[in-house]
Amino acid sequence: MATARGRRTDADIQRDVLDELNWDARMQPHEVGAVVTDGVVSLTGRVDSYARRWAAERDAHRVRGVRAVANEIEVRLPGEDGYADAEIALAASRSLEWDSFVPADQLDVTVANGWVMLRGVVDWAYQRRAAEREVRRLRGVRGVTNLIDVRPGRRGGTDVAREIRRALARRTGSDRIRVTVEGHDVVLTGSVRSWRERNEAERVACSAPGVWSVDDRLTVTAE
Repeated sequence: MATARGRRTDADIQRDVLDELNWDARMQPHEVGAVVTDGVVSLTGRVDSYARRWAAERDAHRVRGVRAVANEIEVRLPGEDGYADAEIALAASRSLEWDSFVPADQLDVTVANGWVMLRGVVDWAYQRRAAEREVRRLRGVRGVTNLIDVRPGRRGGTDVAREIRRALARRTGSDRIRVTVEGHDVVLTGSVRSWRERNEAERVACSAPGVWSVDDRLTVTAE
């Protein structure tokens, strides 16, 4: 079927999603399948790490015309017992230390049955996101619970909203994104032209002073 604006068919989107997956060097040929219905992509198959499952999801989101992704890919970790929690904890700690954007000395890492829990306090929302991103892509990680807090900022809500709108104009040129600041939380509403533009808008908001969290309510319109 065609997408909302009728410019791309489900068959077009399916073909491009499969091509994008094959283009990704992290993925093996034909290990992930894709079914498209009204622009919604359902991913199926089996991979050997949660990082590769996440990579497949991101690949699908990059394709023009994709409205949403249902990730049904199964993860089968190599070996009967997978990775020991101690190994994962050590890898996570080292990964955080190597990331110059993450204050690793302010964070605590706990691992139980392959599930990582992050605690601590950082100055910026993007640091919170970066810490989770670093840990999530490690082998053996089954999931991440991010309990990292962001310190209160000193900037007023009006100033933050204005600066976010200016940054969005510089980077995306879009005037269809509305920015609302509620305390230390930012709400993004409106529409964007692609998932890449939506992700960029969220990154911009997370980088603003004093922002704890971003509620991304943006909708992606078919091109």
